[in-house]
Amino acid sequence: MGKVFIVGTCDTKSAELNYAKEVVLLAGADAVLVDVGTLGEGAGANVRSREVAEFHPEGAAAVLGQTDRGTAVSAMAKALTAFLKSRDDVGAVLGLGGTGNTALVTEAMRALPIGLPKLMVSTVASGNVAPYVGPNDLTMMYSVVDVAGLNAISRRVIGNAANAAAGMARNPIPTSSDDRPGIGMTMFGVTTPCVTQVREMLGEMHEIYVFHATGVGGQSMEKLADSGLLQGVIDVTTTEVADLLVGGVFPATEDRFGAVIRTGLPYVGSVGAVDMVNFGARETVPAPFRDRRLHVHNAQVTLMRTTPEENGRIGAFIVERLNRMQGPVRFLLPLHGVSVIDAAGQPFHHPEADAALFAAIRDGWRDAPNRRLIEIDAHINSPEFAAALVANFHDIHTSRREF
Repeated sequence: MGKVFIVGTCDTKSAELNYAKEVVLLAGADAVLVDVGTLGEGAGANVRSREVAEFHPEGAAAVLGQTDRGTAVSAMAKALTAFLKSRDDVGAVLGLGGTGNTALVTEAMRALPIGLPKLMVSTVASGNVAPYVGPNDLTMMYSVVDVAGLNAISRRVIGNAANAAAGMARNPIPTSSDDRPGIGMTMFGVTTPCVTQVREMLGEMHEIYVFHATGVGGQSMEKLADSGLLQGVIDVTTTEVADLLVGGVFPATEDRFGAVIRTGLPYVGSVGAVDMVNFGARETVPAPFRDRRLHVHNAQVTLMRTTPEENGRIGAFIVERLNRMQGPVRFLLPLHGVSVIDAAGQPFHHPEADAALFAAIRDGWRDAPNRRLIEIDAHINSPEFAAALVANFHDIHTSRREF
């Protein structure tokens, strides 16, 4: 059984944090109170703020020697991340605080693996929590009243959170004999036929996790990869790169493909739906793009066709990251179109733009024993292309030990 790490600023929230620790102990779990205050030492901490600060890459002075509070909080977040990742006895993490401590603690929580319990009691939990949660299984509980002293309300809220954290730490989820190797796949509406065929061909030997490529979808897949919960990736739909580079509403981060680079997982990928950039309703399309080739997907989503120049940049972005992958890689180019609406006779059919995409990938590709670039004379949603994805995945998944 791991311990509950209770994290907060003991210089300002000592009473609340020690109360949470008391409840965790009464619930039968071990508790470690971690002080991340930057104003001075607080009472009751098992791990003092200076001890945490020493985990910063530049040492404790980079955290505790700052006169600007925002700089100090950001530095402490880096230190806390390194501290928690260095421990092998974390059963759950419980954070308490306002805006500053929420930003600090959730940054460290986001670096922890999927499946490790993470609970943040916060004054901002009833608003937009996407920046704090990201693609992670991080739970946020609204504090109702400010985390500023113990009273009848805060004791109930903090007590419930402490009992929840203790319960999660005391009761790890058992593994199941039915668990099969997990495969991550990316999909968009315009690549659904391809993904459906691949899923059917893979059968019941694998457990398929499909991620909608809406920005956070790709991040979620890669978070699972970083957490050791995937055995391979079939990255059919890399459209989030287009939104990142051109300015759409479903962008990847600069770390797209980073998890595969770090883990060396078997990777089969393609260029699904990079013919489009996503916006909201038609009237929300930015003024510079309103004269471009647009397609109203539905009342809330408007698609914009990427140009040859944009496709060239997209291809260059992708291939640079593919070249850094050290595990087994197969990247497939569908020469007859990359989405449902990029097929011949469809509104986004643009052979010159596709050609620029393919050329950028060919030109940037660096040959290596573990990587192979494969061109398929078919559309991405064709049976031939789906079969090629599956065949190449079987090839590298079974031979991963060679790389």
